[in-house]
Amino acid sequence: MKKTNAMRILDGLKIPYEVKSYDDDGEHYLEQGAAERISEKLGLDARCVFKTIVMRTDTKEICIFCQNALHQINLKKARAACGASEVFPVKSEELLSLTGYVRGGCTPLGMRKKYRTFIDKSALDCKKICISAGIRGEQIILSPHDLIRVADAQCVDLILESS
Repeated sequence: MKKTNAMRILDGLKIPYEVKSYDDDGEHYLEQGAAERISEKLGLDARCVFKTIVMRTDTKEICIFCQNALHQINLKKARAACGASEVFPVKSEELLSLTGYVRGGCTPLGMRKKYRTFIDKSALDCKKICISAGIRGEQIILSPHDLIRVADAQCVDLILESS
C-alpha cells in the first residue's frame, strides 16, 4: 500500500490507525450520500464516518469542516464557529490547488496549507472514526481525539437538525 500524506503524518507522530479500502466507483461526484455509501461498503457505523468539506468565508478564508455521514453541516453553526458572515463550499475544481486533494479524497490531514479545522462534536461519541486517507478508495480509522489533536481542530456542533 502506498502511503498518503495523512498516513505519513500519523506514522511520524506514532499515532495508531487502520486503513480500509473500498472500490471507488465515482460516487464522490454525488452531492449527498457518498460518505454514507462508503460506510455501507466498509461495514462501518455511518455516525463514525466523517466527510471533509472545504469552505470559503466571505473574507476569503478557507476553513475545513468535518461532519458525520448521516448529517449535513448547518451553515449557521459553521458561520458561528469560524466567525464569518457567510460560508460557501469551495468548487470541486479548486480543491486540488487549495488542499492537494481531489473531491472524494479530501482529508483534514496534510493539506497544502494549514487551515482552521472544525470537527462536529458527534465524533466524540465514537471510539474510532473514519476519514478519507487522502485518495479515493481508502479510508483511515483512528481515535477522534487523535484526529482533533493532529488536525489542531476545534470540536463544535455542526449538525443540521431535521425539521
